[in-house]
Amino acid sequence: MFNNAVTSLTLMLCSSLALVSADDTVALNASAELGQLLFFDVNLSKNRSQSCATCHNPAHAFIDNRFNQLDGMVSLGDDGHSFGDRNAPTAAYSSFIPVITRNDAGEFRGGQFLDGRERDLAGQAGGPPLNELEMAMPDKASVVSRLQENALYVERFTAIYGDAVFDDVDAAYSAMTESIADFEKTEFFSPFDSKYDRYLQGEAELTQQESLGEALFFSQQFTNCNGCHQLKPFAGSQGETFSNYEYHNLGVPVNEAVRAANGLGADYIDPGLLAHPRIDDKNQAGKFKVPTLRNVAVTGPYMHNGIFSDLRTVVLFYDKFNNSTRKLNPETGEPWRSPEVNRNLALEDEEFNAPALTDKEVDALVAFLKTLTDQRYEYLLEAER
Repeated sequence: MFNNAVTSLTLMLCSSLALVSADDTVALNASAELGQLLFFDVNLSKNRSQSCATCHNPAHAFIDNRFNQLDGMVSLGDDGHSFGDRNAPTAAYSSFIPVITRNDAGEFRGGQFLDGRERDLAGQAGGPPLNELEMAMPDKASVVSRLQENALYVERFTAIYGDAVFDDVDAAYSAMTESIADFEKTEFFSPFDSKYDRYLQGEAELTQQESLGEALFFSQQFTNCNGCHQLKPFAGSQGETFSNYEYHNLGVPVNEAVRAANGLGADYIDPGLLAHPRIDDKNQAGKFKVPTLRNVAVTGPYMHNGIFSDLRTVVLFYDKFNNSTRKLNPETGEPWRSPEVNRNLALEDEEFNAPALTDKEVDALVAFLKTLTDQRYEYLLEAER
């Protein structure tokens, strides 16, 4: 049984990685190598049908690209019928998210998940297996028991974490999450090899449209996109993740299709940052963490609840606050709906004020955002045309 489980897991892992690129090589230490196996292991879910990679598919920029009745707005759980309420963000470049902090102005920054409720990658990795809407394991002991079913795991865990690692459930569970986190810290998740990276290195040229988009993106006068989507102090810096990891309420409306499917109903209000167990400041209601824009062109649907399917719609959504001609959501043909949380709205702040964009400028911004796609996913841009 043990040998069959190891063989099955190895074949699944090789198949998953092959979908990304036959040329990919990942240099791993022992812990990250174990984490790689764990990341793809469906046996860590209640019905043995879902792994970390299910909702963070490395063949599709680490998002959940499975087809479901909600067109991927939110993920389907291990039980085959439960839906969550938030879109699964990409796991790519997540190792650069800092631990959550609060500045003197009371503004939060960093933390894992859209509400920052976990401090680091290991904390994040420990959440889905125990989430009843995701992998749905009843407790840590049940997960550890599944680990011990696999002889290879027992060998690797004891070699890395000590012979007594399975004597304590919490210790074994922490070892599992640390290994997954170590895998997520590898270059496999964060290659920094997009067209924009190659352009910065003098290995590629931007088109005229992409160059206009770059200028607009980094312009405080025309868009101020980089006010939220720039971590490093200088535009054009190598290793930019295109998020400052702060929290804002952008006035995103309720996704009624999601609420109908998951049973929460349209009257439920997602508290955003207030879902963090140690935050009770009502001024944080409706705020979500600024996502990375790495691979943004191939990681829709967009916003915390997956309400927009097209990247251009997102740009128009921002522009409507400064442009009186943007009255209709192009995906519905109807007026933009009101915010789910109609307070603490970031777009009322001065830093979000900007001149109205022309259609040419909107298209240029979208073109620039496409240059942030990792090289191995550039074929997905062609597939969406």
